[in-house]
Amino acid sequence: MDFVKTPGWLDWCAHPSKPRLRLPPGSVDAHCHVFGPGAEFPFAPERKYTPCDASKQQLYALREHLGFARNVVVQATCHGADNRAMVDACTSSGGRARGVATVRRSVSDAELGALHAAGVRGVRFNFVKRLVDFTPRDELMEIAGRVAGLGWHVVVYFEAQDLPELWDFFGALPTTVVVDHMGRPDVSKPLDGPEFALFLKFMREHANVWSKVSCPERLSASGPPALDGEQAPYRDVVPFARRVVEEFPERVLWGTDWPHPNLKNHMPDDGLLVDFIAHIAPTAALQKKLLVDNPMRLYWPEEV
Repeated sequence: MDFVKTPGWLDWCAHPSKPRLRLPPGSVDAHCHVFGPGAEFPFAPERKYTPCDASKQQLYALREHLGFARNVVVQATCHGADNRAMVDACTSSGGRARGVATVRRSVSDAELGALHAAGVRGVRFNFVKRLVDFTPRDELMEIAGRVAGLGWHVVVYFEAQDLPELWDFFGALPTTVVVDHMGRPDVSKPLDGPEFALFLKFMREHANVWSKVSCPERLSASGPPALDGEQAPYRDVVPFARRVVEEFPERVLWGTDWPHPNLKNHMPDDGLLVDFIAHIAPTAALQKKLLVDNPMRLYWPEEV
């Protein structure tokens, strides 16, 4: 089946640089995706964008190039609730990948069990209106209750201005809750301003809430620096991510977000994204928590 990608969509960086940062042994890329390939795993009819193909083989080649040991493959919205591409990536990984699925209320217990056996350890709820259609919260809460029994967590994706209306719902979820990309703060606003302060307050008041400190390429207004090694990559995002890492070192994760869905302004160099880590987790101890200890505890607890 042929798919024509969304106009303006940028293909992922085919030749990323080698990171300067040497990752701690056992590091996990805790947020990445596979797209299709569409001929093998068709994209969902209800999707709001059509991506480029990005296969499991290409993802795992990137893992080796960057120096990661494992991946967490997150279901992409372009595949809807058809988790076959993500599951195939997990089951083909030799135990080096775990997954986060999208499921509907109609999912059976047997289907959830099969996903668990394949390596799925979470479900994702997307609240970004430009990417998905609204799903009733009672349906999402029912799903969360069912997966809690499997020891799974819930990943939530939203934008900062929507946190007030989502606060009570997130606080009632019966699982660990992982927030994608710090809730997408507006980094042109003050670090100590009310919007980001509300997110930090949310994490302080809910000990079950974790945050991914990834995707500076989506949040930055300054963009990446020249490759001279003198400036931090995406320097305007650094203070926000570093604040979360230093205040909540036991509840943070990081991922490449490869192959960087729905970007139309610039496509990041994945090696540069890895070097961003050194600026937000500036000590070896923080890097080990961020990249090894925390993702292992959440996705491979049987090995901890």
